[in-house]
Amino acid sequence: MAYQFDFGQVVSGEYGQWLVSGLVTTLHISAISIVLSLALGTAIAVLRLSKVRPLVWFSASYTEFFRNTPLLVQIFFWYFGSYNVLPNVVNEWLYKRDFEFACGVIALTVYTSAFIAEEIRSGIFSIPKNQLEASRACGLSFTQAMAYVILPQAFRVIIPPLISQFLNLIKNSSLVMTIGVMDLTYMARQIEAHTFHGFEAFTVSTAMYLCISLLVSLGVNLYNRRVLRVRSH
Repeated sequence: MAYQFDFGQVVSGEYGQWLVSGLVTTLHISAISIVLSLALGTAIAVLRLSKVRPLVWFSASYTEFFRNTPLLVQIFFWYFGSYNVLPNVVNEWLYKRDFEFACGVIALTVYTSAFIAEEIRSGIFSIPKNQLEASRACGLSFTQAMAYVILPQAFRVIIPPLISQFLNLIKNSSLVMTIGVMDLTYMARQIEAHTFHGFEAFTVSTAMYLCISLLVSLGVNLYNRRVLRVRSH
């Protein structure tokens, strides 16, 4: 018997609401993880460039560990092993809210921040060293020189690789379905299980991921053109 394609069934009614709900969850977890991973990645990159050896060793170990272990394994690590890593107060606070969502955010954040830290570090290396020396000579501390002089220039250089990391994070967020986070991929899988129209469900979810990625690329590029270039003049 020939297969009957029915996209209307998966985008309307209750199943359409499932996809919208999954899309909102994907946007939510991606947005939070992008902000946190950018902040954490910046901090790790700056620590690695400091002259305090314990901080350099910590930041180097951090980037090497999280860059060289699979994201899926890290998701399971935080989900099943959080009680052995995080303080009890933090675990209890997370369990009273959305523990699975929080574990997904933590895993995506630490994984992506390790890559972002290396991108930022390469951007900092592209800035002439005499700018840091001049900033210190003007009375700025190392942290102030990084915040006000070096990092703003470095971010202009690393916009393209940063976009790639953000897009990878959005796509990697589909893995959080493995711990029960009801994101877009999870909802598409549920629709497939209820309707047996997996092709239609995953085609629609793929199109949604594509639209998100294109919008993120457009937004960051517009920011780069209108804001960062204005500051450079």
